[in-house]
Amino acid sequence: MLHHVEMNVSNLEKSAEFWGWFLRELGYTPFQRWAKGFSYKNGAAYIVFVQTDERFLDIPYHRGRTGLNHLAFHAESREQIDEITRKLKAMDIPILYEDRHPYAGGPEHYAVFFEDPDRIKVELVAE
Repeated sequence: MLHHVEMNVSNLEKSAEFWGWFLRELGYTPFQRWAKGFSYKNGAAYIVFVQTDERFLDIPYHRGRTGLNHLAFHAESREQIDEITRKLKAMDIPILYEDRHPYAGGPEHYAVFFEDPDRIKVELVAE
């Protein structure tokens, strides 16, 4: 079982808006908040977001570099994928691989792929 994941973000407020909405949709609840960070918890695991120190903002995140490629979350159902997809589009958040959506991961893989404000890829998949 994963204990927690901590991610540095370039703009804490933008990330709080984006991740707060998305994680609440998945049943996460606010866990911690301080001047330079916040976290959301679901069960025993939690996700932490911390403002990147200004001296490290010169090189932006890219999932093609060494490090994190993407975060994938379980959806409750295919209907939840469809609902989240509608909400993402309403917020003008582009759907990745839209030409193959919702089967961009393969014919048996029902998911939506999108990016957070730092372009970290996020996947929501229904089993």
